[in-house]
Amino acid sequence: MHIAGSVFLTEYSIGPAQLATAMEERGYESLFLPEHTHIPVSRLTPYPGGGEMPSKYAHTYDPFVALTAAAMVTTTLRLATGISLIAERDPITTAKVVASLDFISGGRTLLGVGAGWNREEMRHHGTDPRHRWAVLRERVQAMKAMWTHEEAEYHGDYVDFDASWSWPKPAQPGGPKILLGGNGPGILNRVVDYADSWMPISGPTLATNVSELGRLAELGGRSDIGVTVVHTGPPEPRAFDSYAQLGVDRVVLLLPTACETETLKKLDEWSAYAAEFTA
Repeated sequence: MHIAGSVFLTEYSIGPAQLATAMEERGYESLFLPEHTHIPVSRLTPYPGGGEMPSKYAHTYDPFVALTAAAMVTTTLRLATGISLIAERDPITTAKVVASLDFISGGRTLLGVGAGWNREEMRHHGTDPRHRWAVLRERVQAMKAMWTHEEAEYHGDYVDFDASWSWPKPAQPGGPKILLGGNGPGILNRVVDYADSWMPISGPTLATNVSELGRLAELGGRSDIGVTVVHTGPPEPRAFDSYAQLGVDRVVLLLPTACETETLKKLDEWSAYAAEFTA
């Protein structure tokens, strides 16, 4: 079981290169970065965490730019999005960005994706929130086509392009693993349909859902679906042991958006878990 870290990096936090170097030195397996292109000032969509939305959501770096900076100063750290809002991105451009990062980093990219929650943000990108899951599915499938075919084409309801050339191809055969984030209804079927791994937030139904995912995977002829859990609290040996017993592949710890000194202190506090559990 691998131990990873996730953080909203901003212009007032530790930098991506410093963070990536520190995480690799301390034995963390991967760095996950979230994505929000912008936050509409006028917003009716409630913040999922309750209360006022933290300012870091409007300040976070583009994840692929920050992960490229991280790639340049590391050799083993996996470079992950958690999550990238593919329903708000052009799939052809994003396929090129992801393939470039994977090629430059020597195949260290993990692509965490999700449909998002901020309806106003989606609409600014031309995505109808009612169709965001269908848009996400087609864009993921279209990107896979770009990564795996010399002459790629895709014809769907939301993505439509004729045979095209695009290089580089990702260093990982078939492209980076797709980690689908979400805890809502239908998510397990979506994982079996077009993802390589499920990335839920930890909660009381995790064990039941992991079991159900296994059942659905078997029905769908899938034996290779992983589970990456986003752990919302401080690290606890009991929780980590339960994840390991469930067969979880990776646990993502949530780091604070903070200066270099505070961030390194938190990494040091948690590094024993990275050393103990990361395989």
